[in-house]
Amino acid sequence: MGFISQILFAVVLIAGIGYFVRNINKLRRNIKLGKPVDRSDNKAERWRNMALIALGQKKMVVRPIPGLLHIIVYVGFIIINIEVLEIVIDGLFGTHRVLSFLGGFYDFLIGSFEILALLVIVSVTIFWIRRNVIRLKRFWNPEMKGWPKNDANYILYFEAVLMLLFLTMNAADHQLQQAGAAHYAQAGAFPVSGMISSVFGGLDVASLIAVERMAWWFHIIGILIFLNYLYFSKHLHILLAFPNTWYAKLTPKGQFDNLEAVTKEVMLMMDPDADPFAAPEETEGEEEPGKFGASDIFDLNRVQLLNAYTCTECGRCTSECPANQTGKKLSPRKIMMDTRDRIEEVGKNIDANGGKFADDGKQLLDGYISREELWACTTCNACVEACPVSIDPLSIILEMRRYLVMEESAAPNELNVMMGNIENNAAPWPFNQMDRLNWKEEIETT
Repeated sequence: MGFISQILFAVVLIAGIGYFVRNINKLRRNIKLGKPVDRSDNKAERWRNMALIALGQKKMVVRPIPGLLHIIVYVGFIIINIEVLEIVIDGLFGTHRVLSFLGGFYDFLIGSFEILALLVIVSVTIFWIRRNVIRLKRFWNPEMKGWPKNDANYILYFEAVLMLLFLTMNAADHQLQQAGAAHYAQAGAFPVSGMISSVFGGLDVASLIAVERMAWWFHIIGILIFLNYLYFSKHLHILLAFPNTWYAKLTPKGQFDNLEAVTKEVMLMMDPDADPFAAPEETEGEEEPGKFGASDIFDLNRVQLLNAYTCTECGRCTSECPANQTGKKLSPRKIMMDTRDRIEEVGKNIDANGGKFADDGKQLLDGYISREELWACTTCNACVEACPVSIDPLSIILEMRRYLVMEESAAPNELNVMMGNIENNAAPWPFNQMDRLNWKEEIETT
């Protein structure tokens, strides 16, 4: 029976990991639909950002209460799952608590895991209350209806159940140790499960083993299901926060990315000694952009697509957005969610057409993100500053605006008037350069 259990465990483990690897490969393919971008500079600063922001949760604690709760859940869930290593070894080789040879250190580990498990249960309960009872505004924006709302709750339920299974497994194990059952040697400290193990006090050894084994199996299967659920959930950020913070822009937030070809034309226009009919010099290896800006995900770069998949849907960006606060349609969170939805739509199109994309007559612009949203943005960078994992919604907004202006000439009338004035008068105002100082003369004559 034990050998069959080991084979069954190996099959479950291989299937779970195999499906996870399949989804990760699909994720990599989808991100590579974007344009390549070089973010290999300043490696020391990138490592520091990843350590402080992704691992150290630096930007989460800007809001202390949810920040602290998130750290408890994050650290607790990750550390507790160190025990998965022991479960895997035990499952494959038929052992039980194979790491118990660590002695006192093992007792410390199990005791710490249990305390963290209890804190995780308390934290996810508070998170659930904040979302569903207190109903914080940022969790109830229009884009959070349906699947996004349910997904957030599913994860909370999942985490609570996994922690309860962990404590139930330990409680039954503790009782079996006290009863001197074979294969259950004295090992581990049980400060939390020890208090609830009395619930199983009336069970015989066979029943206790059944409870312990069922909790053990459901715990490891639950972890594998959770691992594979990540691809379909906002909690993919558990994995992607690390590369996302590494590849984040290091330039000042207010610094825009200018197209080299356009910059050269402008510089040529501003040079008083230049031949007005001359074409800008071409740099070796540089190509004229085939398309200005972005109307679909293929026009965005790979970091921007990684941003979309990394979005935690926490809503901090939207709650800080002045346009959103004043009732405008813009929600930076929705920009990222829409981008991710379009990537997934394109990915499914590719899967259905033998690895090639078949034109579906859709695009990110208008199909997902409206022009009203794009022009509501003030480019203040509040969303970029607020994001706890260094996502940049503004870069996508600006690329789509660039497309509207340079490819469709579809800027709002006020902006077109301003750009026309700049072109004709070298200033945003409709006054001839020769008349700029007229106000001074009017003052002197009064």
